[in-house]
Amino acid sequence: MVMLTLLLGLTLGQGLSAAERARVRVGATTFHVELARTLDERRRGLMFRQHLSAGQGMLFVQEPDRAEFWMKNTLIPLDLLYFDDAGVLLEIVAGVPPCRQPACPTYPSQSTAIRYILELNAGEAARRAIRVGDPLVLERP
Repeated sequence: MVMLTLLLGLTLGQGLSAAERARVRVGATTFHVELARTLDERRRGLMFRQHLSAGQGMLFVQEPDRAEFWMKNTLIPLDLLYFDDAGVLLEIVAGVPPCRQPACPTYPSQSTAIRYILELNAGEAARRAIRVGDPLVLERP
């Protein structure tokens, strides 16, 4: 899905705040997402958030590589959806629990070609029948 990258206008050197929002579709479901593109935005992610509304999430954008997430200081359980550079869903890590301990487990992707990671409320992928192979599509910048 090269169009996803072009429509988002995401070159990794470009400044973009986590408050920047987009609307993306995965399968038949549309989500309103915050974009986390810079290293600082990706490190902070959804830390310290007490609530994530239904139909919302955070889309992380990185150079294609292995993705490794941890839930340190994350207060809500999440689903992690790992997409490749073409926007194809490769992996779903469902129901990742919050972690308030000093040492938290990590949730690495199996693939080394992850470009986009979508965090949603835990159980959202199953509720919305999102499946591996579903495309990630930007509906509106």
